[in-house]
Amino acid sequence: MRRLIPTLALLCLTACATARPRAVAPEVELPVLGLSPASFGTSVDLTQRLSFAHDADPDGPRSLEALVEIDPAALRLAGFALGQRVFTLRWDGTALDEERDPRLPAQFQSRQVLRDVQLVYWPAEAVRAALPPGWTLEEGPGRRVLLQGGREWLTVRYGGEPRWVGRAELVNLAEHYRLTIESSPTEG
Repeated sequence: MRRLIPTLALLCLTACATARPRAVAPEVELPVLGLSPASFGTSVDLTQRLSFAHDADPDGPRSLEALVEIDPAALRLAGFALGQRVFTLRWDGTALDEERDPRLPAQFQSRQVLRDVQLVYWPAEAVRAALPPGWTLEEGPGRRVLLQGGREWLTVRYGGEPRWVGRAELVNLAEHYRLTIESSPTEG
């Protein structure tokens, strides 16, 4: 039974972390931002509960716990399923390092995780500066929208201020998934 629990955790994460099943191709490739940790503008330590639902997954949503640290030197993110660490990412603005459980599926893409974290949390002006031609970011109270040629491809709704505390919901129309993030500052 002890050996079964980490396997079940990874199966849960597989469904949670897979950005898109092979049956549903993205409609457009969202830009990779590659923003520096320093451009975040502050330091935070967060505990998060992530809930992921893909349009093609009838058994969704799936849940995952995460710890996130952002400071001027690096973004560090660790993901846990059923109490087992299944991946760790570290981004210093130049290199993305990752440690992953060997059973973590190839569909789990650390660059995609980094992109989503930056689209949700980085200041709008930093995101706008990194967007390729044809892409725009609109931001208003409690809402952020990524567009290409006037068409919405990604929307983020925030439940609080600062944007990394409380609930944030990312709806990715290009890759057909919804990510709900419940964040709170890490104690101690």
